[in-house]
Amino acid sequence: MKLKNILLTSMLSTALSMGAQDFKDWPIPVGPISEMSYSSSMTHFCVWSPKAEQAKVNLYHHGTGGLPYESYPLKKAADGTWSTSVKGNLKGVFYTFQVLVNGKWQDETQGIFAKAVGVNGVRAQVMDMRETNPAGWEADQRPALNSFSDVVLYEMHHRDFSVDPESGIRHQGKYLALTEHGTKNRGGLATGIDHLTELGVNHVHILPSYDYGSVDETRLHTPQYNWGYDPVNYNVPEGSYSTNPEDPATRIKEFKQMVMAMHRAGIRVVLDVVYNHVFDANSSAFQRTAPDYFFRHNDDGTLANGSGCGNETASDMPMMRKYMVESVLYWINEYHIDGFRFDLMGIHDLETMNAIREAVNNVDASIFIYGEGWAAATPKLPDTKLAMKAHVAEIPGIAAFGDEMRDGLRGGWSNDKEGAFLIGVPGNEESVKFGIVGAINHPDIDFSKVNYSKEAWAAQPTQMISYVSCHDDMCIADRIKATTEKASKEERVRLQKLAETAVLTSQGVPFIWCGDEVMRDKKGVHNSFNSPDSINTILWKQKSEYQDLFYYMKNLITLRKNHPAFRMGTTDKVIKNLRFLPVKGNNVIAYKLNGEAVGDAWKEIIVVLNSNKKATKVEVPQGEYTVVVRDGQVYESGSMPFKGHSLLVPAQSALIMYK
Repeated sequence: MKLKNILLTSMLSTALSMGAQDFKDWPIPVGPISEMSYSSSMTHFCVWSPKAEQAKVNLYHHGTGGLPYESYPLKKAADGTWSTSVKGNLKGVFYTFQVLVNGKWQDETQGIFAKAVGVNGVRAQVMDMRETNPAGWEADQRPALNSFSDVVLYEMHHRDFSVDPESGIRHQGKYLALTEHGTKNRGGLATGIDHLTELGVNHVHILPSYDYGSVDETRLHTPQYNWGYDPVNYNVPEGSYSTNPEDPATRIKEFKQMVMAMHRAGIRVVLDVVYNHVFDANSSAFQRTAPDYFFRHNDDGTLANGSGCGNETASDMPMMRKYMVESVLYWINEYHIDGFRFDLMGIHDLETMNAIREAVNNVDASIFIYGEGWAAATPKLPDTKLAMKAHVAEIPGIAAFGDEMRDGLRGGWSNDKEGAFLIGVPGNEESVKFGIVGAINHPDIDFSKVNYSKEAWAAQPTQMISYVSCHDDMCIADRIKATTEKASKEERVRLQKLAETAVLTSQGVPFIWCGDEVMRDKKGVHNSFNSPDSINTILWKQKSEYQDLFYYMKNLITLRKNHPAFRMGTTDKVIKNLRFLPVKGNNVIAYKLNGEAVGDAWKEIIVVLNSNKKATKVEVPQGEYTVVVRDGQVYESGSMPFKGHSLLVPAQSALIMYK
């Protein structure tokens, strides 16, 4: 799985001074976690540390360097919190907490729930959050969404998307890049937010945008790159994507400007959240305020490592569960976030994920939640309690990535040169069909032939993310190139179109990795988490070079939006109205959709995917049809009639037609 940007160390945790039962007896505050509450006459400070003997808050004039100009002792309450109120207007003052545990003062910390921080996030700041709201923020509303089946996801990294000089974007690599309209490449084609609206996606999943540890915000004149899966402050935007990381308010306001601009463009914003591990456990705010509580440990006291990044958090502990729920709600309420993608969701327990879904439903049930239904290594919690892919049916309203379809189309994750259905390797048809129905228990699937899952794991098709490419691993253009070394450019485009057709007509929720629509490549790099811009950047000239692919995907998205047969939304409807057709030979998948039964203007729809290098005959129900997808083109208006029952499907392409 992901190594990302953490040094994999075998560091020992602080020696456990209490048993698991002691942790469970720790008091949990009833109200919201609020470490800093500001008013012009007084600021209230509060930190949770049940086993501390003393605690204090230190005040600073600056975000880094120097000594505190004042320190105040905190008073302990029965709920395990320590607090005090400091008179006067402290707006703009920086602060840290310190606790005395087992006779030793822990290092200073900005707190576990800092909402504003200085450069590199080492100190929190007293702030009136209302002053960070851009003009019009109070009137901001998330775009309407009728059903999760209507979601079309687009995953992007801020630098990848906008740092190319040919993007025409002024604020390259910044939050504000997604507020700029009218940007174009040298060919006059739309880039930036206008490109997203032209493509037709309605949810943009931004890679981690909370404050993370692997980019030094004091050296932004030096190019630095990281995906950001190394959390430091979970509830503050990352400073390197702002125009001034030295000013705590700038990152907050510019993040809100980005969200508001996306909403006005009809796009919802999904935040990638990484609650499963921290950048460095020993220096984390978790460890410095409540040693060992927030992490799982091996029997010998060392940190468990289900994340593959040196530690794994303990979502099953009551305060960590409370923390995750409140953090998600904070992003919704303060930043108007519309969805969450959980990194290594399989490390979290089912009870916590259900608690998050319930809390979010109480705010807005249309907020979409999904995650990776696996871990990097075996977590230190029984599998039956974990939010693994196999248990997704137990967390209704939460989706997981369907790697069965991904690898059934392009080949396994562990071998970049291994091909599958796309390049004509037989035996992958059932894995692709599993993805087409949305990982549900469909009677036409032979589960014994599905690559990873021998039974359905989704209760509803909207619980499966349908994809062929994401930030992890090779992007699809690179994978096709690696598995078809002698293929021409034209053949590689055909195969990519075939892959995207499977994704965008799946009953699951379709997901696009940024730049796939313009044949983006990463020069064959498998894990580009810290590769330079020269590897990760989308080259916007490729939109001109691959206009044909872009418009094919744009038109498929439009097709999906216009026709509910491709997004039926429930297991019952999919089982009743999607039936696979018998085919001869390998590397062909054909199915029929009963559009009339789900209110589609197209009464009956035939979809055929042919990855063979020659045209293939497929028998379909006798009738008069209109062909809308053929030879890598989309003709929704219907310019090609077909009559009969024996259909010739061109090589390495999809064909869609309707009655």
